[in-house]
Amino acid sequence: MSLASNSATEATIEGLRGLLGERLSTSMAVREQHGRDESWHPTEAPNAVAFASTTEEVAEIVRRCRASGTPVIPFGAGTSIEGQLQAVRGGVCIDLSGMDQILEVNAEDLDCTVQPGVRRKQLNDYLRDTGLFFPIDPGADASIGGMTATRASGTNAVRYGTMRENVLSLTVVLPDGSVIRTARRARKSSAGYDLTRLFVGSEGTLGIATEITLRLYGIPESISAAVVPFTSIEGAVDAVITTIQSGIPVARIELLDDVQLDAINKYSGLDYPVQPTLFLEFHGTEAGVAEQVRLFGEIAGEFGGGDFQWASQAEERTKLWQARHDAAYACKALRPGSEIWATDVCVPLSRLAECIAETREDLKSASMPVPLVGHVGDGNFHLCFLLDPNAPEEYREAEELNRRLVQRALAMDGTCTGEHGVGLGKLKYMADEHGEALAVMRAIKTAIDPDNIMNPGKMLPGTN
Repeated sequence: MSLASNSATEATIEGLRGLLGERLSTSMAVREQHGRDESWHPTEAPNAVAFASTTEEVAEIVRRCRASGTPVIPFGAGTSIEGQLQAVRGGVCIDLSGMDQILEVNAEDLDCTVQPGVRRKQLNDYLRDTGLFFPIDPGADASIGGMTATRASGTNAVRYGTMRENVLSLTVVLPDGSVIRTARRARKSSAGYDLTRLFVGSEGTLGIATEITLRLYGIPESISAAVVPFTSIEGAVDAVITTIQSGIPVARIELLDDVQLDAINKYSGLDYPVQPTLFLEFHGTEAGVAEQVRLFGEIAGEFGGGDFQWASQAEERTKLWQARHDAAYACKALRPGSEIWATDVCVPLSRLAECIAETREDLKSASMPVPLVGHVGDGNFHLCFLLDPNAPEEYREAEELNRRLVQRALAMDGTCTGEHGVGLGKLKYMADEHGEALAVMRAIKTAIDPDNIMNPGKMLPGTN
C-alpha cells in the first residue's frame, strides 16, 4: 500500500489530538527529536508524536493509523544506531517513554514484568534490594522496549546471553490494533510457534511491545574486574579465544585496540598503558572467581599479557565499565566536531582473529581515525569511523570500508550486525546474508502487517 495521503494523515492526527490532548505533539522540535537516533543517518521527522501511557492507548493509536494507512514508528530512548527511528515515510511516532512502570517482580521465579519505557539502570536500581539483577547492558541507558526491539546485547553477553535469551514473554500490539501475549512465564514450552523470539529483534516492523517479561539472575557473591594490556592485538584475541574454548565462565571480556584505549584514557581520566587491552570481569563464589582468575592469568601470560590492574571494589568497577560504555563519546573527543559512524559485525569465534587482522590491515589506508572495540567473547566487534561532517568524501570512504568489513564477515559465515540491528544502515546487506530466507521474512511481514504501516522502510529490502 502506498503512503497515506496528506489529508488522511492530517485527519488521523486531528483525531489523535482529541484522544490524547497535549500528549499529541506536532511541534517541529519534538518531531525532529523523534526522527533520529544516535546514528549518522539524516533526521527524517514524523508528522506527529503521540505520547502513550497504556497498552489500550497504543492499540487505539495503531487502529486509527491503520485505518488511514498512516505509518507508525515506536520510540523508546532514541539510542539506536542504525537509523531505526527515522520516519522515512512520515507518519506517527509513538513515544513509549512514559510507560515506565515495573509491573511485577517474581523473585522466587527469577523474573519480572516491565513496561517498555523502563530503563535498564532504573530496573537494576529497583532490583538491588531483592538480590537480583538484569544483566543485559548495551552501553547506553536504553529502554527495555528498545533493547527488545533491537535484540540488544552488551558486555555481559558472553555469560548471560542477549535479549533473545532473556525475554520470556511479551504483550504486543499488532498492526491491526489487536493485543496478544506471546507466551506464559514458564521457562520452557513446546506449545506452538515461538512468537516471543519472532518479535524480539523485529525493530518495530511487526508490532509494539507494551509489556515485557524478563529473566533475572542472582547478584554474584563475588565480582572482580581486571584490565590487562597485551603486546599485540593478535595476542589479546588469541587469549580470548583460548579462554572461551577452555570453558572459563568469564562474565565480561572486552577488547580495545590502542587507539580506543588512548581515547578512553583521555576522556575518562584513566592512565592505562596505551596498548591493545582486555577489560574482564569474573562472577561467582570467592573460590570460583579465584580459580577463574588463576586460569585466565596463565592463558594471558602465554599470549603476551602484561600486569593485571584490579578493580575489586564496586566503585572501581563502576568507573571501569562506565569508561568502557563511554567509548563512543571518547572516540568523538579524539576528533572534535566529528560525527560518529558506528558499525559492527560478528563471526564464529574461530574466525575472530583472522577477521580482526584483515580488518586492521584494511584500515591502514583510512584517512580518518577508526578505533576498534568489541565484545569479543562472542565474536562481536565494532568500528567507529570519526567523520568530518563537511567532507562527503569521508562518508564515501567509510561506506566502502564498512562494505568490505561486512563482506569479510559474511565470507567467514558471520553476520552483518551482531547487536546494532538492521534499521537503514544494514538494509542493503540482508539479501547477501539471508538469501532465499529473506522471502520467508517478507511473507511473515506481509501476513502480520499487510498494509506495511509498522516502521516501514526498515529491516527488509523490498518492503518499503
